[in-house]
Amino acid sequence: MKFKSTTTIAIGALTACLLAGLGGCAPIIVGGAVVGSLMATDRRTAGTQVEDEGIELRGASGVRENLGERVHVNIASYNRQVLLTGEVPNAQDRQLVEQIVAKVENVRAIVNEIGILGNSTLTQRSSDALVTGRIKAGMVDANDLFANAFKVVTERGTTYLMGRVTQREADRATEIARAIPGVQKVVRVLEIIGEEQLKDLLPKPAAVETKK
Repeated sequence: MKFKSTTTIAIGALTACLLAGLGGCAPIIVGGAVVGSLMATDRRTAGTQVEDEGIELRGASGVRENLGERVHVNIASYNRQVLLTGEVPNAQDRQLVEQIVAKVENVRAIVNEIGILGNSTLTQRSSDALVTGRIKAGMVDANDLFANAFKVVTERGTTYLMGRVTQREADRATEIARAIPGVQKVVRVLEIIGEEQLKDLLPKPAAVETKK
C-alpha cells in the first residue's frame, strides 16, 4: 500500500486549482513533475516543485491563447529552468513562444529547442513517449541511480535529461538513455552538483530511540 505525504497532497490540491483556472485543452503537452510518494525524495524543495508545475501550466495556457493549434509545443520545467521542445511553422512563432514563457512568474532560464518544421504526427509522438518510458524504466532498474532525480523528455528521437545530479549520475543516465532503441541523440539540460552537496540533499535516516 502506498501513502501520500502531506506535501504531496498539498501540491496535488494546488495543481488542481491551477488547472481549474486555465480553461480547455489544446495540443500543448505539459511535462509535469513526478507525482506521488516520489516527490518526498525530490531534490527540489516542495515550493520549487509547485513553482515548476505552475510554470508548465501557465506557460502552456499562454502559448495556447496566443498561438492556438498551429503549433505543437512541450514545456518542461525543473528547478525553474524551462525546456521548450516541439514544432512551430516559422522563426517568429519560435521566438514568440519563448517570449510568452519568459514572462511567466518564477522562470529563471529557458532552453529553446523548438524546431521550425511541421507538427509531429501522432505516431511520432507515441514513439517518443515509448522511448521516454523505456529510459525511465532503465533508470529505475539501475541500482546506482536515483530515477526520480531526473525529468526525461523525448522529441523526434532526441532525448533531453533534466535534473540536479552529480557528474557520475549524469554520465550514468546518459549511458542508459543512449542504449535505448529509438534514441538518436541525448541532450543534457542538467544542473551538476558535487557529491558533498548531494549528501545534503538526500533524506536523512530517521533516528531510532533506545529504551533505557
